[in-house]
Amino acid sequence: MSIIDNKKAFFDYFIEERFEAGLVLQGWEVKSIRAGRVQLKEAYVIVRNGEVYLFGCHISALTSTSTHVHPETTRTRKLLLNAAEISKLIGKVERSGYTLVPLNLHYNKGRIKCDIGLAKGKKQHDKRETEKQRDSQREIQTAMKQHRR
Repeated sequence: MSIIDNKKAFFDYFIEERFEAGLVLQGWEVKSIRAGRVQLKEAYVIVRNGEVYLFGCHISALTSTSTHVHPETTRTRKLLLNAAEISKLIGKVERSGYTLVPLNLHYNKGRIKCDIGLAKGKKQHDKRETEKQRDSQREIQTAMKQHRR
């Protein structure tokens, strides 16, 4: 079950491969995510010292969190992947010029997971082409609906 999708990632990048990663979260973050108070728009993934981190993911604190916890909304969160997956990602990012992009947050067996996409950036003309395809699909759908009536 999806919590939030990063629609901008599909518009800005060609997603070539997907990986599912666990997130290291604090208790208040889990509660906020379950309440739907999370944003992935400006988030990105980086590999540092053989570990994968999620930067810029904004998780808003709930008003009901405890008084002794001072929530940091955009802190760096560690992503949990297998060693083989991490080494594969390091090779692709450093040698081939790929980018790592968070695609969505979802539940898997009660745990919050993050889908990471191995992506290549789109050029401006590619983005225009995507927009044209989306518009044409929308026109086809509206024509089909009118035809059924």
